[in-house]
Amino acid sequence: MSSSLDANQVRSLIAPLIDPELNRSLGELGVITKVEADHNGVQIELTLPTPAYPHPTRIANLIREALSTLVGETPVEVTFTSKVKGKHAGGNIGLRVANVIAVGSGKGGVGKSTVSASLAYGLLKSGARVGLLDADVYGPSIPHLLGVSGQPEIKQFTTPDGRTIDRIEPLESDGLRMMSMGLMVPAEQAVVWRGPMLHKWLTQLLHQTNWGELDYLIVDMPPGTGDVALTLSQTVQLAGAVVVCTPQQVALLDAVKAVSMFRQVKIPVLGMVENMSGDIFGRGGTRKKAEEMGLPFLGEIPIDPQIRIQGDAGKMSRLFDAESPSREALTNVCQQVALQVVRELLNAPAMPTLEIL
Repeated sequence: MSSSLDANQVRSLIAPLIDPELNRSLGELGVITKVEADHNGVQIELTLPTPAYPHPTRIANLIREALSTLVGETPVEVTFTSKVKGKHAGGNIGLRVANVIAVGSGKGGVGKSTVSASLAYGLLKSGARVGLLDADVYGPSIPHLLGVSGQPEIKQFTTPDGRTIDRIEPLESDGLRMMSMGLMVPAEQAVVWRGPMLHKWLTQLLHQTNWGELDYLIVDMPPGTGDVALTLSQTVQLAGAVVVCTPQQVALLDAVKAVSMFRQVKIPVLGMVENMSGDIFGRGGTRKKAEEMGLPFLGEIPIDPQIRIQGDAGKMSRLFDAESPSREALTNVCQQVALQVVRELLNAPAMPTLEIL
């Protein structure tokens, strides 16, 4: 390595490199957080915008290739950390959540809740802080999928200004914080609510639950188009919505309506996920529909008996065990959702700056 090479030179060489996932330069993304260079070698630290970033070693390889001529045989060490990029849009109701992500569908029976739980666990396994809100009031299935029961406690907290407030303490499953109507009413009891009651309940759970600081809050929506999306759009600024669909045409017709609903209430659509992909329902229908609508395709989840078995057993987290046949497909969906959240933020128009005269 040339003795004249210093950290500033290294930074100037790697800043123009294009991130293979986000298609922006490392300098533009602001991910280069440390560069040190001396006769012993080069140490570079990158802070990625999500811990769910896939295959960061590709960036390391790009960096080593860019520096190879200058450093020769001198070692180049590239390390990664992460800091989740987010909207942080819940401050006005007390939420300390970087990104709120809705998971919806145009109809029931497409595995929306299963995808919601898988997305939450996958992001958690990547190292993110994650919560899961079951907003499907009329058919709450998240407690069963997570194997959680019992009513949440009400605890008192003291605010920085000395006030005492009550907060609902969410239940946990394998490190995942969760709230659901299914925890508050008997499993056999139907919830019969009109829109205003639903709005009040959802706002209360968002506002009065002690979620803590989260990188992602996944919201499992009711099937179809209804009041919950409108309430969410009025209460928090969502990072976006994921639309779940099965491959066959009859399901795709309803998925189109779900996309239209999110767009009507100004919730960005992150993309579409094909669930139960395989011989029974076919394969590829959701990808084709996403392309027709100009939406990202976030991946396909195959029909796998283990997904049903672990869901019935309340052991959804096991789908991410090393031996799970669905792990790769589920992890890919989680990574693509996390990346699409970042892309939405990068593509958002900059807020105008005020010039003080």
